Amino acid sequence: MPLFSPEPPLADASDYAACQAAIREGSRSFYAASWLLPSEVRRSAFGLYAFCRLCDDAVDCGGAPPAGAIAGWRERLKLASEGRPRPPAVDRVMADLMRRYAIPFAVPAALLEGLAWDAEGRVYDTLEDLIDYAVRVAGTVGVMMALVMRERTSAALARACDLGVAMQLTNIARDVGEDARNGRLYLPRQWLREAGIEPGLWLVDPAPNPAIRMTIARLLAVAEVIYERARSGVGLLPAGCRPGILAAASIYAEIGAEIERNGHDSVSRRATTSARRKLFLIARALARWPFVGATSPAPALAEARFLVEAAAQDHASSQPSLRPVRDWRENFVGALATFERLQRAERFGD
Repeated sequence: MPLFSPEPPLADASDYAACQAAIREGSRSFYAASWLLPSEVRRSAFGLYAFCRLCDDAVDCGGAPPAGAIAGWRERLKLASEGRPRPPAVDRVMADLMRRYAIPFAVPAALLEGLAWDAEGRVYDTLEDLIDYAVRVAGTVGVMMALVMRERTSAALARACDLGVAMQLTNIARDVGEDARNGRLYLPRQWLREAGIEPGLWLVDPAPNPAIRMTIARLLAVAEVIYERARSGVGLLPAGCRPGILAAASIYAEIGAEIERNGHDSVSRRATTSARRKLFLIARALARWPFVGATSPAPALAEARFLVEAAAQDHASSQPSLRPVRDWRENFVGALATFERLQRAERFGD
């Protein structure tokens, strides 16, 4: 498949605008941080995230049984990959992105596989099992984002997948209580047993006891190691994309820091990061990005190699480069304005 398609687009401006609106309402922090990305990447990212979010919502709260919802989305994805998208805007945008950036069907299909594991109530006994899941539901997003940035070397894709996995592990650590109240438990069950917790019994009456706190801390320690792997590859990305990715990594890692400040209790409380703190992290990312180097010695996670192999092309290509990023001050002003709206919403509930 060519790395860049000169064919007419499969989606128009209104389709992309619909995806942007969906993300603005459903993922406000991502929407704000996205202002640090070049406009082309930002628009494409809205489309990717809208597709992923709608798939997830269909499994979690859709009218159809989860297995049927996943089968339906897989068929929609197949049609999009063939350039024959269904009528919804998100389908046309996904078809356009898959053609424009040569996103292999195997990558978003792996995301759907991870959602299917959720639907069937799969449990994760070991850390390796959990990372296998995280690669599918989040590493895939990292890989697709790298492709949208027109970067598809094995090293860059491996680090992009790392960032998605680290973020997913942070999500899992943050949502232990919420998941437990919904009958779900993502912490590695082998770890829980080592800590003296019988997973099934704990789910009956979830409590933030010392053993569960220790297990949450253990998962966050693994996440931090993977964040470090991801940060080592930021310098492999186009310069204009680095501030946004650094900011995203910092904002998610801050969730883990907040969990730690809460005594690793994410059962009776849910860690949150204020808009003011997020704005500080964004400013810090903008200050640091010119000094980011490109060091990426580690191979891809074993569980992620199939994704990297599906998407990578390590030799030079004729793929056009991104247009120069706007002046960073303009990017910061856009993020600032959005976060000011977030702060106002937090304060006044609007």
